[in-house]
Amino acid sequence: MARQDRLMRLMNALRRLPAPVTAARLAEETEISRRQLYRDIATLRAGGALIDGAAGVGYALTEDPVLPPQSFSQLEIEALMLGIGSLGFLGDATLARAGRDAVARIIATLPNRQVHQAMHTVMRTWCPADTRPDVAIDMDLLRQACWEEYSLWVRYCDLKNQVSEREVWPLGMSYGPEALMLLAFCQLRRDYRVFHVSRIESLRPGGTSFRPRRVELLRGFTSRRMEEKQGPPICTEMPRQS
Repeated sequence: MARQDRLMRLMNALRRLPAPVTAARLAEETEISRRQLYRDIATLRAGGALIDGAAGVGYALTEDPVLPPQSFSQLEIEALMLGIGSLGFLGDATLARAGRDAVARIIATLPNRQVHQAMHTVMRTWCPADTRPDVAIDMDLLRQACWEEYSLWVRYCDLKNQVSEREVWPLGMSYGPEALMLLAFCQLRRDYRVFHVSRIESLRPGGTSFRPRRVELLRGFTSRRMEEKQGPPICTEMPRQS
């Protein structure tokens, strides 16, 4: 693991975990040895981070030199915590962890009164249907393909258990309460298609870049939906292929 990545992961853990957090817990979270952890704590302190505590006692981040002070209304704090908390029910552990790290950074910049509000919110997260299917593919690869605008080869089994394989341009994902959907432009049909991500059996990079057409294609999809008016929403099954 690169040094900068290791230090960033340690800072995220100090922001996110309840203080004081033991060296053993920090070493587990950052996937390093305790000896390396002690060296990294010293490096962060030398860089300006105020970290209280010591080995055998636990550590607490009391001042973060990286983040500027922020302020939110109580309702904004409730909305933020509600949204981040809901990520845990989407079946995407990497996304949920990223949300926790992000909110930990935000909370680290709040005044004490607002930190207390964030720790004791009154609004709770929603829970999806118990039948929400699991996702087996590499979500990091799928997200990266959307961000970087390169094609993917997908092997897909539709609701009628018909299996097909095609190259697609991934445009965006919709996290619904019952399913995760992928909107893509299918190179086989030269048209938009919507896939249940849980029914994608495998995917791999396709090697074709469609940059910078993603925004243009999304606008085209939205315009078509508006023209159809009675058309199905994004979270629908992919039409049966001939």
